[in-house]
Amino acid sequence: MPSSHFQQFLDEATVTDPSAEHPLGPDCLYGLYVSWASLHGFRAKSDQAFRAGMRRCGVDVNNCRLYMTGPAAADYIVASYPDVA
Repeated sequence: MPSSHFQQFLDEATVTDPSAEHPLGPDCLYGLYVSWASLHGFRAKSDQAFRAGMRRCGVDVNNCRLYMTGPAAADYIVASYPDVA
């Protein structure tokens, strides 16, 4: 069981690939989190609270090597590029 709301987000909406190019930056990671929270019926925490939560989970948002996956990824992409959908 995830140890926190933020760990649940990481487990469900991200994957790690140290060799791949173009990992999520801080703004995209937060946007993915907002999409994930919305899909789960949670009110997203503020950016500041999110960054603190990521630090507690051992994630450096500026160098995370994380990539999006799952339903939250699809929601984030559609919300970010509405003309594509």
